[in-house]
Amino acid sequence: MQFGKLYMAILALIIFLSCKQGLSKKERSEAQASDTGSEITSYLTRGDRSALLQKSSLSFGGSKASKNIVVNTLETYQEIDGFGYTLTGGSADLIASLSNTKQDSLLEELFADKEQSIRVNYLRISIGASDLSATTFTYDEMPPGKTDPDLNYFSIAKEKETLIPVLKKILAINPDLKILGSPWTAPTWMKTNGAFKGGSLKKEYYASYAQYFVKYIKEMEKEGITIDAITIQNEPLHPGNTPSMYMEAKDQADFIKTALGPAFESAGIKTKIIVYDHNADRPDYPLEIYADKDAAKYVDGAAFHLYGGKIEALSKVHEAFPDKSLYFTEQWVGGPGNFPEDLKWHVSTLVIGATRNWSRNVLEWNLAADASYNPHTPDGGCTSCLGALTIDGDRVSRNVAYYIIGHVSKFVPTGSKRIASTWMDSLPNVAFLTPEGKRVLIVVNVESEEQSFTFEESERNVPATLPGGSVATFVW
Repeated sequence: MQFGKLYMAILALIIFLSCKQGLSKKERSEAQASDTGSEITSYLTRGDRSALLQKSSLSFGGSKASKNIVVNTLETYQEIDGFGYTLTGGSADLIASLSNTKQDSLLEELFADKEQSIRVNYLRISIGASDLSATTFTYDEMPPGKTDPDLNYFSIAKEKETLIPVLKKILAINPDLKILGSPWTAPTWMKTNGAFKGGSLKKEYYASYAQYFVKYIKEMEKEGITIDAITIQNEPLHPGNTPSMYMEAKDQADFIKTALGPAFESAGIKTKIIVYDHNADRPDYPLEIYADKDAAKYVDGAAFHLYGGKIEALSKVHEAFPDKSLYFTEQWVGGPGNFPEDLKWHVSTLVIGATRNWSRNVLEWNLAADASYNPHTPDGGCTSCLGALTIDGDRVSRNVAYYIIGHVSKFVPTGSKRIASTWMDSLPNVAFLTPEGKRVLIVVNVESEEQSFTFEESERNVPATLPGGSVATFVW
């Protein structure tokens, strides 16, 4: 009797498997995709601000439109590190100035893994002052004529005023946040001109400056802050900021191979070394460093801005050295801003363009400024950088960069992968597969008129309409 039941069970299984093998290609595709659900969540932002990350639902079904975006989860590209901003010294000052209740609420909104948050998962911070700090400083300034090659006076005490307390609150909300550190200058006694603005790093201080990075990473670690990566110099070909420092590619390569790389290796530092950190009009800069094998072996990748050049330059670097990572680390919004044009350009060129050209992250510039674009350093600091947030007393306003990043950070966590999607000039788009298996498609309508289209995965179509100048993120 038991044998008869076992025989019938095996027979039923064989029949079931035979039926499954007899499914049509379309039926198999639909079965494969069924685990993603039949409903798509859409988040819309319109250029006229009548919708700001406005949530709605769509469903699979209907015929394919002439404008059809095919999403293919089987064709994967780079892994994603994250999306966010630079938490400048000025941004930290302003956030710290908020009442405790307002500050906690704002940080939850920015960094928590909650429906009402935009889930920022990557921050850039300055190593010492940036041009959006209230004052110029490094961690080892000396009186005129004095030097400190052994770094006996090294201290990050200045960062303990606002930056470190704010970062600690952020990390309590999101312990997995990735942090990139970038210096605007070395200590002035290490420089050829002895000043915060301009000048170059003296070769006799290469070893001291390498230890400066080591000490910084270790001191931040003592505060519970892990620095995932550093760039060697913000905008090394632009010595006009306050602070700033000029550094050619050959000098950066020499510094890496003779000082920084060996110092990190000796100290057991795992923080990634990223080169360049400047505009896409000079892809030759990182390529020159990569060509030096003694320097390149210490380098994780290169970082870019887009105040010059074209975003496609990142792909040229990737094609030449596919084993090196790419990062997009800065782009400002000039105040007072133009919300509809800034929204279209930044999402299509950076969120979509940078990731389609192999970048592992996208960072907008300053997280926060006040209504007068303060604070910034005198004589060379940015006087019109519009923050993602405007903080005026205890009031917080959300500007265009909040939504530019929110359209991707909210839905694409660290560890996601870019996947294939059909390119359209009138509907720029990019797609991702999250670690949880969700599909995310970001689309911009760069035209002034409404456009209808479909997007497709596994032969299932979704009809959609996007108002002119708007951005939508679709999640399923």
